Amino acid sequence: MEQALDNIAAIVRAAGCDVTDVGRLTRFVTDKTEYLAYKCEVGKAYQRVLGKPFPAMSLVIVNDLIEDEALVEFETTAYIAQD
Repeated sequence: MEQALDNIAAIVRAAGCDVTDVGRLTRFVTDKTEYLAYKCEVGKAYQRVLGKPFPAMSLVIVNDLIEDEALVEFETTAYIAQD
């Protein structure tokens, strides 16, 4: 989870934005029970990497992800200011 969040932060920064520009984050997980068992750790990882303010967030339970080993997948939208 934390590695995926680190990847999001790196991509957002590479686009010239800051993590505070993330406006939407959707998490896709295959196991709701496991996700809920680790929700405190998930929250701590999120705050370590992306901090505040919190964007709109959704959790979607899916049957499978593209990568067989994957436990979570993110879809993220960041807003880039136009001058």
